[in-house]
Amino acid sequence: MIRIENLTFAYDRHNALLENFSLTFESGGIYGLLGKNGTGKSTLLYLMMGLLRPQKGCVQINGISPSDRNPELMSEMFLVPEEYDLPAIRLKEYVKLIKPFYPKFSEKLMEDCLSCFDMNSNVNLAALSMGQKKKVYMCLALASNTSFLFMDEPTNGLDILSKSQCRKAIIRGMNPGKTIIIGTHQVHDVEHLLDHVVIIDRNKVLLNQLVGEGDEPVSLEKLFIDTLTHSAL
Repeated sequence: MIRIENLTFAYDRHNALLENFSLTFESGGIYGLLGKNGTGKSTLLYLMMGLLRPQKGCVQINGISPSDRNPELMSEMFLVPEEYDLPAIRLKEYVKLIKPFYPKFSEKLMEDCLSCFDMNSNVNLAALSMGQKKKVYMCLALASNTSFLFMDEPTNGLDILSKSQCRKAIIRGMNPGKTIIIGTHQVHDVEHLLDHVVIIDRNKVLLNQLVGEGDEPVSLEKLFIDTLTHSAL
């Protein structure tokens, strides 16, 4: 379980991005952390990963603060940031470097996920485009088999076919013990993946519910737009 309680975080003293913010993610399933640009989605993912520290309040994962850098907890978390780079080596070599940090790493699962993108582990990372690097990094993240996987705008920079392949890879890498949280404003790209939707607007949780919960079936994209429109009134 991820528990965020009375969290305050600011990049400068005069403008808190998140203030007295609380939210809980139960373990298991694929969550969509949705919101407009600048509403704090990426910041929340970095706080949950322990790469940022709350100024007030707390973030706890299974009762442990990720900012304490507990090795056991770190081995159960993986972040796919929106932007990153990879070393100029072959993917097989890179796997050897990171595999010791993730005890449940599965090379078979990585090959399965790579196959969703028509790729294999013999690729030279230096020769890949940014879009191809994103696909490779996503496969590494899924193959790490961590209990908690955070993805920040995973479909940005991917073409239509690659977005479909991305959804297939995420489904391939999912299991009942895994919690995936996808931060995005590209709702349509992840609509058919999600078990649970959370819509935030800076300090507010505008919606927190299971997908399909409600009186009538509605597209997630429409739910997103309607929720933001209603909150602005």
